[in-house]
Amino acid sequence: MPGTTLSKTEMRIGILALQGAFAEHKIMLESLGATCFEIRQIKDLDSGPPDGLVLPGGESTVMEKLLRDSGLFSPIRGMLEKGLPVLATCAGLILLAREKEDKTPPCFGTLPVTVRRNAYGRQLGSFQEMASFQGIGPFPMTFIRAPLIVSAGETDVLAMTCQMDKPGGILREYPAAVRYRNQLAMSFHPELSGNPAVHSYFLRMAENAAFPSEGKPA
Repeated sequence: MPGTTLSKTEMRIGILALQGAFAEHKIMLESLGATCFEIRQIKDLDSGPPDGLVLPGGESTVMEKLLRDSGLFSPIRGMLEKGLPVLATCAGLILLAREKEDKTPPCFGTLPVTVRRNAYGRQLGSFQEMASFQGIGPFPMTFIRAPLIVSAGETDVLAMTCQMDKPGGILREYPAAVRYRNQLAMSFHPELSGNPAVHSYFLRMAENAAFPSEGKPA
């Protein structure tokens, strides 16, 4: 199947672990040969920038507050602006989004999309669907209180989902996964799929990135 060839080069991946579903990402990436470390405070970045970063699902407003309170917001935003490869899922997508439909201020704002928070309903209404993911093929997408990408801007759309535009509205196709430069973001949870293809895609993306190496250990 396209996209399932695993990365052979060991990558050092940082996973934001302030809140949310980060453990499953770590398990998936380590199964592919990556070295992962959890980021909870500034000192976790003392060894230099990682080869890639994961912004997991969770509660975006809580995560943003913890990012700012911990002092991690500025160094992470700086790395993102320099091109640090990032995999952002669910709440992580909201953290990256340049615009929110409710007009609240963006967090990092590095991804040119507009998102609607909690567009897929409550956690009890979570669901999974199969969709085609560009470069991978059919992939099971798990949505849990997921944001909706209402405008994909300048990004490359990698997967689509069919959802109502509003409660009781009409069915429309919306982007479910997008890529913009070294940012890979999606409204669903690939770490819950049992399929490593999205994480393998991310590792290959990070391998091929021209991210600055200043400050990395020799």
